Amino acid sequence: MREKKIFGVCLWLSDRFGIELGSTRLLFIILTLIGVGSPIIVYLILAFVKPKDQY
Repeated sequence: MREKKIFGVCLWLSDRFGIELGSTRLLFIILTLIGVGSPIIVYLILAFVKPKDQY
């Protein structure tokens, strides 16, 4: 399950920091449901910041 889903942000973060991909996706889902720090906006910003050629 190492394919990118929407923008590849979770895959990029998990590879960059050595975190399991499933836990990265789960963290974004939980933060979105709780509404802590507007994770959807952070996700979109990271989608434009990450390198385009890797993922």
